[in-house]
Amino acid sequence: MADLNDVRALRALDTGHMLRLVGELPAQLRAGWRNASTVDLPADYRQAQRVLILGMGGSAIGGDLLRGLVADRCSLPVVVQRDYSLPAWAADPATKTLVIASSHSGNTEETLTAFAAARAAGARLIALTTGGELAARARAWGIPLLLYRYASPPRAALGYSFVSLLALLARLEFLPDPQADLEEAISLLEEMRPTLSEERLLSENPAKELAMSLVGRLPVIFGAGALTAVARRWKCQFNENGKTWALWEELPEADHNTVVGTSFPAEGIRRLTALFLADPQEEARMVLRRQATADLLSEAGIACEMLTARGRGLLARMFSLIFLGDYVSCYLALAQDADPTPIPPIDRLKALLAAAR
Repeated sequence: MADLNDVRALRALDTGHMLRLVGELPAQLRAGWRNASTVDLPADYRQAQRVLILGMGGSAIGGDLLRGLVADRCSLPVVVQRDYSLPAWAADPATKTLVIASSHSGNTEETLTAFAAARAAGARLIALTTGGELAARARAWGIPLLLYRYASPPRAALGYSFVSLLALLARLEFLPDPQADLEEAISLLEEMRPTLSEERLLSENPAKELAMSLVGRLPVIFGAGALTAVARRWKCQFNENGKTWALWEELPEADHNTVVGTSFPAEGIRRLTALFLADPQEEARMVLRRQATADLLSEAGIACEMLTARGRGLLARMFSLIFLGDYVSCYLALAQDADPTPIPPIDRLKALLAAAR
């Protein structure tokens, strides 16, 4: 097991520089916001009646976070689709759907397939990518193309993928100007970074401490409201960066099923850790429900921990937990002598699919 206080050893093991990429999240948010002003958007796109975001994995989670953030302020519904196909309503021109394809590489086969179907259906289209086939198609089709440049795996470019979507909806006047909230979030992340970085000792670094407590355990992340998507982000980062199995649950839904599954297998239950993502500004009833859920799980022998968001605005509170979770996922891998960046199973799966064409 690696010593998380040995900065030189951590950097030697982190060959893809994932810790550096994680630390660049606030800079990504700022650069992505500026970059989003460069694309021309047709005036009739403001007539859209709903937004459909196409994406997979690290290119889709920005859409989930956006949906959670703007649910109470966006003038039209936002839906995220992870599939080869379109919902029937999106394929109907009468619905005036705005379809945004988000693919970091530009070569995600599910996204490309669904985007082609959206074009055939006559939807309004926007492409968000660093290049690849998606960029080539956008140029050939004469549709808005929002390009960003950032050399990283998709999951490490969340700042660009998320804030690009946020900026597009703001520019189309589907939601109020979020720039003040974004600046607060960026400032908060910059304030948090020294405490979470590899230079900070384990005893003074909450991300390192949490990672060490999760070694050899199965984390289950609970979120509610806008933090539901943040819980999903934690799960995905634990999978890809941390190389560990993880699950995510949504409250209050989990109180109608998940809390009952605490009897079998008994040996498995004892290896679980429930991580509750808490928003200090949420309604009192949800605060009560979360604590009651944690009490039930604790009585069943499950370790529980509350992680409270920071910040005034919802955007800052969401990203304070995202930032913490991203660091935890890296330290979880490094603590077990694993490099956070490589994803051999996904690479192998893509090769198998390509060979079967």
